[in-house]
Amino acid sequence: MTEAPPAKAKLKKEVYNFGCWTLTASESHILESEGHDRECYEKELTLPQLPEMVFADNILRLEHNDGFGLEFNALDALKCVDAEHDLLQVAASQVWKNARSDCEYIKQALKPFDWTFTTDYKGSLFSKDSNLAISVIPTSERINLEKLKQREKILFYQDILLFEDELADNGASKLSVKIRVMPSGVFILLRFFLRVDNVLVRINDTRLYHEAGTDFLLREYSSRDNEVCDIKVPPFVLNDPNEVCHYLTKRTEFFEKLHLPISSNQSQPEPKVESTNTEAVLRNAILCWLRDGTTCPARKSIYNGNLPKTI
Repeated sequence: MTEAPPAKAKLKKEVYNFGCWTLTASESHILESEGHDRECYEKELTLPQLPEMVFADNILRLEHNDGFGLEFNALDALKCVDAEHDLLQVAASQVWKNARSDCEYIKQALKPFDWTFTTDYKGSLFSKDSNLAISVIPTSERINLEKLKQREKILFYQDILLFEDELADNGASKLSVKIRVMPSGVFILLRFFLRVDNVLVRINDTRLYHEAGTDFLLREYSSRDNEVCDIKVPPFVLNDPNEVCHYLTKRTEFFEKLHLPISSNQSQPEPKVESTNTEAVLRNAILCWLRDGTTCPARKSIYNGNLPKTI
């Protein structure tokens, strides 16, 4: 008797509405090592190998009522991994060669690629209407991190793992995204953490903040790393990204403003009427008041142009 395949874990969804936004956090099982889902997933990528644990259905999605928004998923993140060059050999040079000389995981790679799965993924923009796309421009504005440290009620919180790999027991490579919603706004941290034992520690952070009532998001990206020999901390600190990040050298950073589009359904501000003639402005205001007729003698006098001397 043939046993039925085990049932797949159900997709877990958490939904929260914040102003004009619908925030959806989806979580499910690890991508299977073989089968239709795996084959479809691998066709989208050019990597010779995938991380040990890929959470293909784990997604954080922020969608505006007008159909545009931002999403975080493992597939798009892995598309940012270099599929042709082993960047760590270049970065760590002889240190990497000495430390990894006996690593079968590296020797058996089908072709050179970034086996650490380092990604500079910053999220995926989407829009159901091509006329309503989020525009991205450089900015000098910064996320007010001090404001985020203030005590505020947490309305919605999620911590979602996108992929993880132990690099054949030679370290750790992990991408996760967290979202925190407060009455004042939405804060997101997308973090890639890499630790190659005795070689390197790297953290790529993407922070996004949307203040309630504004028409934009601020996005900040930074990349930090150091060779382990240059990080003067106890060994256990190297395993904690929240701690070791303070000891890493910043290599890259940039700041962007994500402007939200305005749909035709949104009301436009009334055009301003400018005038340098104060008397004309006052006269027009009074005429509007008298537009329905002049039954009162006082109104009739004003309507006929006999303005008081004070006007």
